[in-house]
Amino acid sequence: MRIVIIGGTGLIGSRVSDRLRAAGHEAMAAAPSTGVDIVTGQGLLDAFGGADVVVNLANSPAFDDETSMSFFRTAGQNIRDGEAKAGVRHHVALSVVGTEKLQESGYFRAKLVQEQLIKSGATPWTILRATQFMDFLRGIAQSGQVGDDIRLPPASIQPIAADDVADAVAAAAMATPANDTIEIGGPERFRMDKLIGRVLAFDKDERKVIMDQEARYFGVRLQGEELIPGPDARLGSTRLEDWLANAPVRRS
Repeated sequence: MRIVIIGGTGLIGSRVSDRLRAAGHEAMAAAPSTGVDIVTGQGLLDAFGGADVVVNLANSPAFDDETSMSFFRTAGQNIRDGEAKAGVRHHVALSVVGTEKLQESGYFRAKLVQEQLIKSGATPWTILRATQFMDFLRGIAQSGQVGDDIRLPPASIQPIAADDVADAVAAAAMATPANDTIEIGGPERFRMDKLIGRVLAFDKDERKVIMDQEARYFGVRLQGEELIPGPDARLGSTRLEDWLANAPVRRS
């Protein structure tokens, strides 16, 4: 199959491309660097020509309300219309577990609009909702920094390794459309503040992690379970200790 990967040069996209090519498929990265702009529509029809599957891994260039909504709405409409014109047979998109529960955030409101555009299109689809990537755990620490401390809520989190995400995305791209939303997550569940404390200890980062009921997760107040996938989620195999063993140490 010919599979176009929007965001194919990024963290997940490059891994997905490798897996698809190893399975004998033609994988094309669609990104500004390859002449494709999903916001202006430049290069989209050429990229989609002859494509069997489009995998959408693109993310907003910023996370503020206006930028996120403009990006996901405009890009989503362009992709939906381009796929219909080109006769693409399957759209695979990566989204976020708990999106509908995180609507305090403009970014997640925009992600929900993205999902709705996919479902309203003529192209058969599969949406994969992933939990937070292990690769972004240090970003959670930064988001919670107040002075010299890190303040985080005691919410549950079930992070997934980028390699496990790539495995799931590649498998979905090679399968028939589910016309459904599939959740994927890591194999272990943690309390957020304790998890980030473990990562910082691994990094020999001496900042103190404080559990704070009032602390927010990227602007969203969590009640406890919003970031946890449902009982039918497909779980990756990479455990936190295995991921840390292969992750570079970052020192403060």
